[in-house]
Amino acid sequence: MTDRKYLVNAFLLYGVFKGLMREHNAPAFTIKDCMTKILPMAETTPCLTLSLLNDEGLIAFCESDFVVIPAGILLHYISGKPVFLHNSTFPHKGICTRAHCSAPRRLDGRRYEPARIMTHYESEYGAAPKVEMPEGQEVTFIDPEYSSGRWVGFNGVVRSNPFYEICRNQQNVEIQGDWKKLLNEVRDSHWMMVYGGYLKEVCYAARKIGVKWVDISET
Repeated sequence: MTDRKYLVNAFLLYGVFKGLMREHNAPAFTIKDCMTKILPMAETTPCLTLSLLNDEGLIAFCESDFVVIPAGILLHYISGKPVFLHNSTFPHKGICTRAHCSAPRRLDGRRYEPARIMTHYESEYGAAPKVEMPEGQEVTFIDPEYSSGRWVGFNGVVRSNPFYEICRNQQNVEIQGDWKKLLNEVRDSHWMMVYGGYLKEVCYAARKIGVKWVDISET
């Protein structure tokens, strides 16, 4: 659902990014300026490219948001699965919509979820996957706050894959726990998500590294 040239260029960009990671022996990769730096050079967006790298077991994020990236790296190694950096919204009646244009497809570490390859939403350019996550899938979220070293975590259940006028990959997720408490706990604009339930493991690790931990699903 986009021009073929954007798809081809996304695979060329994949080769460049993977070469850089190999050259620097780096398991993780992030881009600060996707739209202003990468798009003019690659003539595509890096959304699909980052998705492919995550599906291979590497760690690849857009936006270089170092508030949330450390939590994503931790969640990746705890779960052994690709993690998804996404925009958040305030919960409404226990449901939170989360979305971004770059998402892994191999979210359980094995199979590929179905996806449509579209343009990046804001630019209507390039190649970005709209991944369809199965309804009923359990997921874990981490919402970090940088200034205080405080992380909020909770479990959720995927209820639908809507098609709102927001970033391409989007899910409505039912919050498991005191969702009203989350209204006052939302911190950064980005959260991390992974398939499965890993709150106990993240809680243990967070305390070991001196991070304050709040579990919404416990209350």
